[in-house]
Amino acid sequence: MLKRRDLLLGGAAAAGLNAWGQGASGYPNKPIRIFVATVAGSGPDIAVRQMTRLLTETLKQPIIVENKAGANGILAVQELLRAPHDGYTLLDANIGNALNDILRPQAGGKMNEDLIPVTDLTAGALMLLVNAGVPVHSAKEFIEYAKANPNALNYGSGGPGSLIQLTGERLKLATGIQMKEVPYKSFGADIVDLVAGHVQVGFTVWSSIEQHIKSGKVRALAIASDQRIPPAPDLPTFAEAGLTNITATGWNGIFAPAGTPPDVVQVLGRNIAAAVQRQEYRDFFTKDGSLIGGKTPEQFAAFIRDEQARYRAVIQKANIKLE
Repeated sequence: MLKRRDLLLGGAAAAGLNAWGQGASGYPNKPIRIFVATVAGSGPDIAVRQMTRLLTETLKQPIIVENKAGANGILAVQELLRAPHDGYTLLDANIGNALNDILRPQAGGKMNEDLIPVTDLTAGALMLLVNAGVPVHSAKEFIEYAKANPNALNYGSGGPGSLIQLTGERLKLATGIQMKEVPYKSFGADIVDLVAGHVQVGFTVWSSIEQHIKSGKVRALAIASDQRIPPAPDLPTFAEAGLTNITATGWNGIFAPAGTPPDVVQVLGRNIAAAVQRQEYRDFFTKDGSLIGGKTPEQFAAFIRDEQARYRAVIQKANIKLE
């Protein structure tokens, strides 16, 4: 009986995947292209390539990944919007594109308007970090030290309007501390200086800093997530550490251009979500502290609206402007 039940369930699951693989119009019936707004080998690029390997098995069509990095993600958006809006050309965009909508509203297509959310892939939560020379060992001690020594601490950021800068400003606004920002040209460029002590404070994801935490050169004090991560189970969230309920993740996800048939968006959303929820995909990324996506198109759209509202408020309060 158990074997028969398992066979029936397995058959039902396979039938469901086959149904998802074909829309009302027989979609897809030719190769699909996905533009990635970051360079080959980057976190988002790896997330896309791991997903497409699994998605090809389900859709039974080749999926071609093309990296279109440049202009802070704007180049990839422009390439997408020039392509036919038929579901055969997609975009992997990220938090940087979402921030572009606020800081560079004329620069490219807007999420939830020109770019239709399909589903999210992965996200990496930023951690609050200090160089080992800073005499604090907890988030509470960090705030006390920063308040007692205003502007004595520098934090490295990815430049004006970057996720790291906005996270630093959110922390300052929430706690009343004062820190000086040291802008760098890109995400992660500050890590070398954080390890060396040229900047005392940093924000980055686990996979970028793990070796330096384990060596004792850098301390992680809290993670800007609503949950702890498997590789650092003792690291508290911001809320648990008594700071403030800050969540800050570098996320990426798949988008279709506006005008793509809604049934095609739904077919893509179901199939891609199923791919990223497969155990092999989850295992590949969660070991590095990544969070796994799989939202419906509607859930992903709502998530983006909330993200943009949160960061728009920070940008206004901190009076952040691009140079």
